[in-house]
Amino acid sequence: MTQLLEQALTQVKKLPESEQDAIAALILEELADEQHWQESFARSQEKLAHLASKVREDIRTGKVKSGGFDQL
Repeated sequence: MTQLLEQALTQVKKLPESEQDAIAALILEELADEQHWQESFARSQEKLAHLASKVREDIRTGKVKSGGFDQL
């Protein structure tokens, strides 16, 4: 465990149980969300690679024009 995490947990231990539970719920929710995004990102790699290839081909063939949002 890192020193920063130990410091945070030391502070959390000083709080009432209801506040400890609220912080624990937030941490668990954040960890679950991170796991979801990691899994989603891992599943999308092939699709992202295909899209990147398509964009490179469109640029190579002149289907994409250089410009910014303010030039629409």
